[in-house]
Amino acid sequence: MFYFSERSGEFTETNIFTILERKRQERLAKGLPVYNLSVGTPDFPPAPHIMKAVQEAAADPEQYKYALSDAPAMTEAVARWYSRRYQVELSPNEIMSVAGSQEGIAHFSLAVLNPGDVLLAPNPGYPIFEIGPRLMGARTALYDLLPEKDYLPDLDEIARTMPPNARAIIVSYPANPLGATAPASFYKRLVEFAREHKLWVIHDNAYSEITFGGEVGGSFLSTPGAKEVGVEFNSLSKTYNLTGTRISYLMGNSQFIRRFCAIRSQFDYGLCRIFQAAAIAALNGPQDAVIEQRAEYERRRDALCGGFRSIGWDMPDAKGTMFAWGKLPGGRMDDAEFVMELIERSGVIVTPGNIFGSRGRGYVRFALTLPVSKIEQAVAAVSRSGLV
Repeated sequence: MFYFSERSGEFTETNIFTILERKRQERLAKGLPVYNLSVGTPDFPPAPHIMKAVQEAAADPEQYKYALSDAPAMTEAVARWYSRRYQVELSPNEIMSVAGSQEGIAHFSLAVLNPGDVLLAPNPGYPIFEIGPRLMGARTALYDLLPEKDYLPDLDEIARTMPPNARAIIVSYPANPLGATAPASFYKRLVEFAREHKLWVIHDNAYSEITFGGEVGGSFLSTPGAKEVGVEFNSLSKTYNLTGTRISYLMGNSQFIRRFCAIRSQFDYGLCRIFQAAAIAALNGPQDAVIEQRAEYERRRDALCGGFRSIGWDMPDAKGTMFAWGKLPGGRMDDAEFVMELIERSGVIVTPGNIFGSRGRGYVRFALTLPVSKIEQAVAAVSRSGLV
């Protein structure tokens, strides 16, 4: 008999997005309307100057070889962008690329966690925060994010309950799926907390450029002392609509970066040079498209959250990200069942909150990936369904 690893058995169930896609195809085959607000893939194209940079790089045969390391021009572009955007000064040894934040988050624990060590992760939170350390042999302990606390961690409560072998804490603002943001005062307290308890801080800042209503997508690294205790992921996926190119970077504590770079060099040969050209063009080029895109996401947020409130579904306005997060209407609690019923009766496809942790049960996540006119149609379809 042949054997499989125990960890491989944890991931044999069909992914929820696969199930939702099957439902979408079934409705389309019947000629029924579909409003897909589930997967968080931007529907905007990359800016023309970014695509031009990719085209030019792709025409050069030399760009298809192993990159082995980050081009100095890309490292400089990241440093300049962070200096302009956050007034954070970064040295080359404080910057590294990863093949998308998901990959980086899946593997960073190899640098700072031994088998059995614990990462503190949010509940609700993006699934890789919990899954990544488990794949690497470490463990996670979840801390609650509650609406009555503006979805911010209660650091005093965490200190009272965290395991003695906790070695790191991961936070993410603007937060997927919650649409919450964090004030500068929170990061200041977080640095103090990490220093007191000797915890690494890992901040996932993938949605820094998508905030609404005057909210500011800040950087953990702009907090005094942050680079002494932690690192920050940022991504070109959502800001510049480059999800498929898997371009992200990790910045902060130089010792953390050095250790993680050394480990990644054992299984990765560097970010494709063609994609590095895309990153350089995106970070150094005009940011007009980023600004307009943010405004369009806010219009969509208003259409969706305001639209649902107008029909009796209490849907708070997201403060950031390309998502909205809402409690099920009518006191329902089974979000998986509700999502399937919502598809059948309205054609609106959303993500059940339970995939983001136990605190997500009874909630659903909407992705702002349709134009305002389609979102208005989706709200009308939900209104006609009788589910609200």
